[in-house]
Amino acid sequence: MKKLVKRINDKILDFKNYSFFNIKYLKLITLIAVVIVVSFVVFIGMITHKRIVETVKEDFNEQQLILARHGSSQIESLINMIKREIQLLSLSPSVQYFESPGLVYRLNITYSTVKDLGVMDLIYIDGNKKIAHKISEEPGYTVLKISEIERKILERVVSEKNRGELILTDTYFANNQSIFIDMIFPVWQTSIDEAHPVATGKFSGVLVFKIDVTYLVSKVTDKIHSGKTGYAWVIDNKGIFLYHPEKTFIGQNAFKARYQREPTMSFQRINELQKNMLEGKEGKDWYISGWHRGEYGEIEKLIAYTPITIDNKKGVLWSIAVVAPISEIQGTISDIQFQNILLQVIIVSSIILGAWFSTLMIVKWANLVKKSEIRYRSLIENADDIIFTCDNKYTLNSLNKKGLDFFNIKREEDLVGKLVSEVFSPEGEILIMNIQHVFREREPIQLTHKVIVNNKEFWLNTRLKELHDEKGEIYAVLGISRDITERKKMEEQSYYLEILASLGTLGACVAHEINNPLAVILGFTDLLLEKTPKESEQYEILKIIEKQALNAKISVENLLSFVRRKEHKAELVNINECIITVMRILENTASINKIKIVYNLQDNLPFVKGDAGELQQVFFNIINNAIYAMQNGGILTITTRHEKNWVEIFIADTGPGIKKEYRNRIFEPFFTTKEVGKGTGLGLWISYNIIEKHDGIIAFKTATKEESEITGTTFVIKLPVTEEENGGIIN
Repeated sequence: MKKLVKRINDKILDFKNYSFFNIKYLKLITLIAVVIVVSFVVFIGMITHKRIVETVKEDFNEQQLILARHGSSQIESLINMIKREIQLLSLSPSVQYFESPGLVYRLNITYSTVKDLGVMDLIYIDGNKKIAHKISEEPGYTVLKISEIERKILERVVSEKNRGELILTDTYFANNQSIFIDMIFPVWQTSIDEAHPVATGKFSGVLVFKIDVTYLVSKVTDKIHSGKTGYAWVIDNKGIFLYHPEKTFIGQNAFKARYQREPTMSFQRINELQKNMLEGKEGKDWYISGWHRGEYGEIEKLIAYTPITIDNKKGVLWSIAVVAPISEIQGTISDIQFQNILLQVIIVSSIILGAWFSTLMIVKWANLVKKSEIRYRSLIENADDIIFTCDNKYTLNSLNKKGLDFFNIKREEDLVGKLVSEVFSPEGEILIMNIQHVFREREPIQLTHKVIVNNKEFWLNTRLKELHDEKGEIYAVLGISRDITERKKMEEQSYYLEILASLGTLGACVAHEINNPLAVILGFTDLLLEKTPKESEQYEILKIIEKQALNAKISVENLLSFVRRKEHKAELVNINECIITVMRILENTASINKIKIVYNLQDNLPFVKGDAGELQQVFFNIINNAIYAMQNGGILTITTRHEKNWVEIFIADTGPGIKKEYRNRIFEPFFTTKEVGKGTGLGLWISYNIIEKHDGIIAFKTATKEESEITGTTFVIKLPVTEEENGGIIN
């Protein structure tokens, strides 16, 4: 029994010793495991934090680069607009042949277009008389003897080899606040008009646009904001600041200005970056500055820069940079760092639950990075232009909010993945050809193309730029499109209005030529009447000839009254008399088309204040359209009445009515449903503007056979009654 008890006690002692050994060994293993895990977590945390910081910086700088590209595209577009204007002006016969007052008129028209783009002075130097026609904000149009500088410009461009060449001078500092550049274009007599049916081909003179580059660039850079305090600045190809928020920097050398302000600091890094900018390179980086918006000290800044192409032929490049202090993303980095430390503490203190808990925090990290991405993506989403990217298969990868609004799409997913040619139809294939060029040639390109959205036509100016990955390979193309529809319409309107002005002159000449044979007919008819007995049949025939010739003479005189250009004048106008005057011209046309005319003109109709000729033009346009609409005959009803403080005019026809798809466009310029050669599309647009100028209202109601058994269109014009007494012109 004693031996058994002893054996049991020995077993118990061995178990205690074994348990003690296992617990101690487990503690050691646990301690080693904790040290390893903590070391691993700290190491991974440091790497992850560094990677996240670099990613945030890279993302922020990428957004700054997109802003810089956008700013570059806008500045290039403004420069190109000025180039087009000076080239268009050089083609005007009035300018080429010094036709006054047409010369002054064309110069003023162009100046009104380009002065908002920074053109301070528009100068036309007469190559023969050696005088300069100058237009500026103050004092306006002046004629001066040419200066020594202008004489040298003439000598520079008079050679035949400069024909058609647009010359840009170097930038120069003036007015102690702005940088200027001169745009020079020689003018040769290559156009034709009535006075010069054969172009002489001689040198005529030279056009000079004096451009305030600082003003032009600021129109773009003032709108660029990176984060809360970031901004943009621009240097030219010689390293001179064209624009900088620090106004004292403008006109200074970018390599010296900072050192002169803070000589104790080294600006070697930013100077190296500026050398890259002068070489036309694009890039992203950082540098140390001595100040930022009132704060001083060593401030780390992120910078993204890209070239601005001013002259492709001569390779003249400026460069735009977008910069922001690292503090713009410091809050995001601090948040990430805090989360990183908290995660390590939780993993160390909760080693058993570390696996699933670390997964939870990693997800939280991912969400935080995603929020950072969304924050900087908003820079793109809030841009005023359409910004998109596409891959080498020509499918859309992304589209900003402006693009979604433009195409009336609610979700980006509805367009992403579609072919560019489908989205930017009908000229999407042209866009794809240019995207192919960017992928193939590895260089940006700019084009103008048409897009139709919801049956409405738009014109876009698109700049395409390649996007590179870490290996320098092009993985996508960035597109920035600006809506230039209104500017395109203005260009077309200017072209067609000049044609119409020429047609008006031609109409006056034709009317004058018709008057001469009419006078002969009337004269000989009068002689024959004196020699013919009144009771004879020949006398009656001569009277008919006399009557018809007089009718033709009245029609010609009325036509001349319409084509003669008059200055707008305000006078007391009798609307009934205006309508009767117009109908004298159109009654014969209505009769030929078997149209019955019904007049409901109110007696003692109050006067309105306006230009009788312009109002007659409105009535002529609307009544002429009504006659055209009733080609198979009908009834034209003209009604006037006094209603409260308005004189109301109703012009109703019994034509087929206006189709629904045309009703929102009939007052647009150059829109017409008539056949080619039978309408310009300007009648109702001009009428609308005339009535609006008279503080009146013009509207219409219409019905087609699909809507009603009774078809037709009624135009309603309301003009305010004047309180002036009858008589005289009112100033």
